[in-house]
Amino acid sequence: MLGDKIATRDSYGNALVELGKEHENLVVLDADLAAATKTGIFKKAFPERHIDCGIAESNMAGIAAGMSTCGYVPFMSSFAMFAAGRAYEQIRNSIGYPHLNVKIGATHAGISVGEDGATHQCNEDIALMRTIPGMVVINPCDDVEARAAVKAAYEYVGPCYLRFGRLAVPVINDEATYHFEIGKGVELRKGKDLTIIATGLCVSEALEAAKMLEKDGIDAQVINIHTIKPLDEELVIAAAKQTGRIYTVEEHSIIGGLGSAVAEVLAEKCPTPLTRIGVRDRYGESGPAKDLLHKYELDAEGIYNQIRK
Repeated sequence: MLGDKIATRDSYGNALVELGKEHENLVVLDADLAAATKTGIFKKAFPERHIDCGIAESNMAGIAAGMSTCGYVPFMSSFAMFAAGRAYEQIRNSIGYPHLNVKIGATHAGISVGEDGATHQCNEDIALMRTIPGMVVINPCDDVEARAAVKAAYEYVGPCYLRFGRLAVPVINDEATYHFEIGKGVELRKGKDLTIIATGLCVSEALEAAKMLEKDGIDAQVINIHTIKPLDEELVIAAAKQTGRIYTVEEHSIIGGLGSAVAEVLAEKCPTPLTRIGVRDRYGESGPAKDLLHKYELDAEGIYNQIRK
């Protein structure tokens, strides 16, 4: 329900079970993290279609690639740091190069992993995955969008990277009216003074920041970009022409992620002043997720303060 707080990793596990009921060719691979990635929910429902590959993410990518050539639709799952990081070469060469129908469910992305610290807080995964030719990159903002994204990924034929978080985030989309389409952003709030383009966990925070800006007489448009690649260039350009000032917000490095993707489009097609808000060329650190988001200025207050500057 609207306002409830749910971690998108939970949404991932629940969506896999629902899809598993409808599609017998859906299989789930995990790297000894079924409890954390929430694929354990699928394992309980369909034990014969769940494969624990052990702590061997690169091998898991190879297994997923092979199974996809046999008519299965594999979802390989691990923490973003290990799925996108450790298994990058195998994803690139064994899944991306032959353009196989493999879905990568990467949980525990970004600094909101919290106490696990810098080694597990992957702020580079979107950058890595969007460089792979033909790879779709999706970063949903809440439970409704995450479950819809998993379904869309299953229906899409080709490699797809799905990014999920550990921290519970508020539901901002109404399931009864929400429509998800790969490559199409969503305008959540109209505005004429500036545009905030956010993705993932930062979308709800951007909406709150917009309310704070409104009290200062600043009318901010807010756009949710759930698909980093392919990017909704048409929506980005329209927003740039409308407000003339763009801010991107992401729980990811400002290098190579949403900010870079938007900057590339604007530089080529509609030069517009742009500020990238995100992790600024540094590693994360250990600490409670909410405290880290505040320190890195990725909560509503931090986003508001950076825009006001």
